[in-house]
Formats: sequence, C-alpha cells, structure tokens
Amino acid sequence: MTRAAELLHVTQPTLSKALRTLEDELGKKLFVRHSFSIALTEEGILLRDRAEDLLLMADKIEQEFQSLDDITGGELFLGLAESYQIRYLAREIRTLKDRYPGLKYHITSGDTEQVTEKLDKGLLDFAVLCDTPDTRKYDYIPFPEADRWGVIMPADAPLAQQETVCADDLVGLSLFASEQGWLGDIDRWCGERLHELHLEGSFRLAYNASVFVREGLGYQLTFEHLIDTSPNSGLVFRPLSPKLESRLFLIWNKYQTFTPIAERFLAQVRESFLR
Repeated sequence: MTRAAELLHVTQPTLSKALRTLEDELGKKLFVRHSFSIALTEEGILLRDRAEDLLLMADKIEQEFQSLDDITGGELFLGLAESYQIRYLAREIRTLKDRYPGLKYHITSGDTEQVTEKLDKGLLDFAVLCDTPDTRKYDYIPFPEADRWGVIMPADAPLAQQETVCADDLVGLSLFASEQGWLGDIDRWCGERLHELHLEGSFRLAYNASVFVREGLGYQLTFEHLIDTSPNSGLVFRPLSPKLESRLFLIWNKYQTFTPIAERFLAQVRESFLR
C-alpha cells in the first residue's frame, strides 16, 4: 500500500480511504488485507480485468483520433485465428505499409471466443475466424481458399503409411485438437461417431499440440500447413477422408466507424480477396 501510494503521489491513508470508498460504492469486498500485504478477491480480479479493458479502449480511442489527420499511416488492431491463409492478410499489410510507411499494426491470436470478445469490446478493428460469422453482428469477407483438416503424426506411425485417415482409423487413439475444432468441424465430420473418439487433450495453439505428438503422446487433428512436416521434421500430415475443410473469414462489427487507415485496409482486402 505504501509503494502504491508513492507511485500515485498520494498518502497511504488517502489511498486506503479511496479503496474502502470504492468497495462501499460497488457493495463488494475487493481486497483481502493482511498485516503486510493485500490481495484481490474474485470480485477484485473482475474489476481489475474490466479496468484493463477500459484503459486499452481509452488508448485505442486516443490513437484513433491522432490518426485522423495522419496521411502517412495510423494503427490497425487485428485478432487472428491460426491458419496458413494468414499469409494473405500479411501480404495486404505489407502492401499497405509500402503505401503508408507510418502504419503500425497490433496482432493478437486466439480462437473465435477470444477474438470476438475483444472485437465486441471495440479493442480490435478486425478479427479472423474459422467459424461462419454471425451475420446479425458482423460483416465479413471470406478468404480466398479453404483450410484442409488432417492428422499430424510421427513419420514412423502405422497410419503414416496411409494416404488418408478415416474415422475408423482414429478409434482407440489418443487425439489432440482445439476444443472449438473438436466440437465444431470434427463433430460435423464424424457425426454420431464422435463419442467413439478419445480427446486426450485440447490445445488453443497448434504448435504446442505438435510437441506432444512428437513425444509420442497422441495424434493431432488440425489444419494442413500449420505444423512443420518437412522430411527432417519427424512428423507427417495425412488428410481426413471424407475430405473436411473450413473456411476463414475476416470480420468486423456492423455499422463500425473506421479510422482512415482501417478503411484503406478494408478496401484493399476487399479488392484483393473478392476479385
């Protein structure tokens, strides 16, 4: 408390009174006080998280206004799913940066739940999803291609001798996948047989799951091109049969007001992806 008061340039009693006033105002206990320390309650953690969102939003608003008259650049905020097709987006950013050298971009990665939460809060300009967008909330542009699903496995695994993998091949194996993919695309692919498959562990990041595969702990269901399967990698990719594909979408909030650089970016992506 003493150090916090020094950072805020107030006295320690003043800070303590302000915290008690905040607790009284919210009607919740925010802090657990000990003799020489203080910790957040669950309600305090929630307040801290919401305060961080508000500070990020305040920073973003300030940056947006600063960029209104900036003809050489501005700032873009994007939340991205994992896909090799992100290369298309990277190319558009490179082209835009050639035209506007002052462009700065901020990338966060995550699944649909993570990136749409930030988009809904106004912390992002755009998000990239592997799910069909909710057209009641978002406008969107589809990416040029589709991602193909398959299995990552050690090169010496028996299944590696096959050209494709079907649901029968996966029964009895320890499987890794994202929770979103397992409950969405994989469920759609194998239907009622999902209960016959064993999800050993769920991962938000494909690379982390591939480490477990490399250690012989199971087989990974994921998109092609996400994991290094070059001849020296020790891993191989085999597509699912029947073929399973997922589309990728660039989305943004309906009726969103864009900064000039975000408008230029969207116009460029629309022209490139839809031609």
